Amino acid sequence: MASVVGKRIGGRVYYYLAESARVDGKPRVVGQRYLGTAEDIAAAMSGSAPAAAGARHRSFGDVAAVWGTLQRLDLIRRVDVVAGAQRARPTLGFHVALAVLHRATAPDTEFEQWWSGCAAQDLVRPRPPKGAITAANHQRALRRLSAERITGVEAAVAEAVRGLLGDDGTEALAVDVAQFAAFTAADCTLVGRDVLAGLGLVVTRDGAIPLASRVYRRSAAPTFGALAGELGGRYPDADVTLVFHAGQAAQLDLGARSGFVGALPLADHPELLARPAAGHRRVDPERFAGLTALDTRAIVDGVRRRVIVTHSDTLHAAQQRAFTDELSTAVRELDGLAAALAAGTHRGDRTQVRAEISRIIRGRRVERVLGTTLEGTRAGEIRLTRRVDDAAVARLGDEFFGKQVLVTDRDWPVAEVVTAYRARTHLESTFRWLTGAGPSARAEWTPHRIAVHTLVSVLAATVTHLMRREADRAGMNLSVAELLDQLCGIGETVLRHRSTGGRPRTRRILSDRTPRQQALYELFGLERYAPA
Repeated sequence: MASVVGKRIGGRVYYYLAESARVDGKPRVVGQRYLGTAEDIAAAMSGSAPAAAGARHRSFGDVAAVWGTLQRLDLIRRVDVVAGAQRARPTLGFHVALAVLHRATAPDTEFEQWWSGCAAQDLVRPRPPKGAITAANHQRALRRLSAERITGVEAAVAEAVRGLLGDDGTEALAVDVAQFAAFTAADCTLVGRDVLAGLGLVVTRDGAIPLASRVYRRSAAPTFGALAGELGGRYPDADVTLVFHAGQAAQLDLGARSGFVGALPLADHPELLARPAAGHRRVDPERFAGLTALDTRAIVDGVRRRVIVTHSDTLHAAQQRAFTDELSTAVRELDGLAAALAAGTHRGDRTQVRAEISRIIRGRRVERVLGTTLEGTRAGEIRLTRRVDDAAVARLGDEFFGKQVLVTDRDWPVAEVVTAYRARTHLESTFRWLTGAGPSARAEWTPHRIAVHTLVSVLAATVTHLMRREADRAGMNLSVAELLDQLCGIGETVLRHRSTGGRPRTRRILSDRTPRQQALYELFGLERYAPA
């Protein structure tokens, strides 16, 4: 039974809708809902609502989806198990979860600024005490991440990932993100010591989700084979495939190695590049639009291997544009040099002029299409002419642009070989997105800071790649940046109404969603966190 009751507070009457029921045979109030003052009720009955005193907009979808994934991984509990007994509240696990949430959703925003206006304050559980989350307290908590705890946290989260993936987590890839330090906005030089360089990773074959990592410095960079062996040794029960790019191929003895997917230098295999395009087949139009491949065999390091020659329309167009710009620059500089020689303002001898031409035509591909002729022998009498071989330009485009030569000893379908090779590219893109935050001053980069920064970055990549894998399985082929951008577009408006003497009243409203945003909303179960 429902009834309206009034309560006098501070000289004013506030009304509540009271729900009554019999409990043990006696009438009791079992619930009540605040309605407001008489004026509020009258405004509601007339169809108008009290005007909001203020409003602010904040992103909701990315924060809710990342936090939900952290809960699925049980990250807080797992970190706290590694940390052991703690008296501090919130716990270390809670602070690590907040650090990962911050890194994944707002890497370019300072922590305290992010937390002060973030939807996380209304979503995270357990809710921290008021005033407990400050930048100083947060950094103080993360200092408790010793080297042993960092290793333990990474292993505990990897165990959770493999548990979620089941049989799909038994195959892994070893990759090297050599530009990891370059993606960080801050200077990663350790004062008086060395420079941070790259990051070796073992990731799941399905989704490229990080399982183990090792950051290394420039002066002590291991060979890629040694790095992959070290990381792969952490998972002896997993089948680890080495993934390498063309620049690393010379470091590896493929004849003595099993389990690899990599790229070979194009110039080393002209016979493969000359194969007619008619032999190529489309790889997967949905996942790899415009990608074709020729699956064949060739001699690599003295052994007959499976090689896959791929051609990407997108890569071809990008390389064509870059080459056109490079060629235009060289032609413009040569024409300037020719004009200077003709005007007598450049009076170098033939040796000096040839050195200048070599400087201008410094790209091997430009040299293939751009020819020069010098006339005259004495300074002041030398003349330069140049010519562009259009037929050579066409051959260059046909043979090189858009192509890669992959080699592997795996019998996977072509699409899976390409996916494995592109794992490094996806990871580089992810870390470029995630590593904008970090110590801002050079003096702050201590070995411990770098270790914590790396852990948070790797865990953020773990969470976001797990989300990306789920979106991919739902038919949405998105990069991490595209996925988070779509989720960030699911916003929340917080309306603040004028106080009527009681508690300040706020109302949270989610923004309208596009069909793709609605699909992501349902995929990640964001209704759990949505305002009532």
